[in-house]
Amino acid sequence: MIKIKAVKPTESELEILAILWEKKHATVRAVHEELCKTKDAGYTTTLKLMQIMFEKNLVTRDDSSKTHIYTPAVTKEKTQKQFLNRMIDSLFAGSSADLVLQALGQTNASDDELDKIQKMIEDLKMRK
Repeated sequence: MIKIKAVKPTESELEILAILWEKKHATVRAVHEELCKTKDAGYTTTLKLMQIMFEKNLVTRDDSSKTHIYTPAVTKEKTQKQFLNRMIDSLFAGSSADLVLQALGQTNASDDELDKIQKMIEDLKMRK
């Protein structure tokens, strides 16, 4: 059986995906306008990136009208999991506990966040 390797988006592609995840679908112009709110981006660069993303199956494209509409083909959750797993493996020697300890040590978690973390821990213990 042939295993298809998952495509890992670049940082620029992740910025575009974040916009598409929020909007659900958008034209190149709409994505470009959102990108320009936070960084200098040329329209043709945005267009080319989105065309490459289409070729990589990161987005789908409805070209039934003159203006193409792009939609994310990968979910935010799947992409987050893919990057998180890679980070755990490469930076934390496969230890998700070390990742969590590092993350909690770097921020001031609110009581609500700590309650959510505690519930998650309790749920994980119940599954065993």
